[in-house]
Amino acid sequence: MKKALITGINGQDGSFLSELLLEKGYEVYGILRRKSVVDYGNVTHIKDKIHFIYADMTDVVSLIKALNIAQPDEVYNLAAQSFVATSWDQPIATAEIDAVGVTNILEAIRVVNPKCRYYQASTSEMFGKVQAIPQDENTPFYPRSPYGVAKLYGHWITKNYRESFGLFTCSGILFNHEGERRGKEFVTRKITDTVARIKLGLVDHLELGNMDAKRDWGHSKDYVRAMWLMLQQDEPDDYVVATGETRSVRDFAKTAFDKAGIKVEFSGSGVDEIGTDVNSGKVLVRVNPKFFRPAEVEMLVGNPKKAEEKLGWKREISFDQMVERMVATDITLVKQEMRYASQL
Repeated sequence: MKKALITGINGQDGSFLSELLLEKGYEVYGILRRKSVVDYGNVTHIKDKIHFIYADMTDVVSLIKALNIAQPDEVYNLAAQSFVATSWDQPIATAEIDAVGVTNILEAIRVVNPKCRYYQASTSEMFGKVQAIPQDENTPFYPRSPYGVAKLYGHWITKNYRESFGLFTCSGILFNHEGERRGKEFVTRKITDTVARIKLGLVDHLELGNMDAKRDWGHSKDYVRAMWLMLQQDEPDDYVVATGETRSVRDFAKTAFDKAGIKVEFSGSGVDEIGTDVNSGKVLVRVNPKFFRPAEVEMLVGNPKKAEEKLGWKREISFDQMVERMVATDITLVKQEMRYASQL
């Protein structure tokens, strides 16, 4: 039985990866940060199948202890301060977790078990102000946020430990991947949650920032499969994981409303743009400048050819299916909230 250690196990990707590894017969260990209240997050439904270890990415001693306890064959580093907007408010914390934290766990692996295989969660945000369209493994990086800069350090230190110490380390340059377990602070889940609340009459409109920003959106469940495939190869390497399709934030919102049975059309431009219910004439979407980034990433679209050819990876969940799943799940969750509130 293989053993895997996952940092960030209670997040979206950590939960889907845990399910995948358990299905494949792995013994799964997950790192949690100590809190006053234990929070299993997205792995609550499978917490009895996972071995949890308290550690922190900023504390190399705790990571060494975690590796000694788990003795993993594979380590998946998914832990991060992963919200781009927060990285401007907390740039130092973002750097300590997303950059130095990667060095900490790589050093722990080098000391405890240099034969362990390692996956680093890199990101398309490293491309930032894109230098080529589409972006692939050879496209120059130009990050546009403290998050992107910190992640770029993590990406390069992973490559450095591979080349300097002969460790089996891989980076997955994952483009935006979403799902029904995504945190509500992310724009995609914010959209589907708010659409559900509009559908059920709880709120009257959705506020967004730059609706022209374009992203390459896939489903997390497909992308964690690519993570696993990287660590099953004969040689370590880095891979772009993407759909090869790009859509704007406006497109995502329109699709979400469609899946909820609400037809919206957009008019105006910039801060004056609105989205209107075709049937009722009500304004359902407005622009709020407070959601603009200090430095915007206008367009990301990846070329997954290498991952498809070398890993045999292929996405299985389409954009429409992903949005439909997210909207349906949020409608169900909001209805549950309403039933609970009515019983108080």
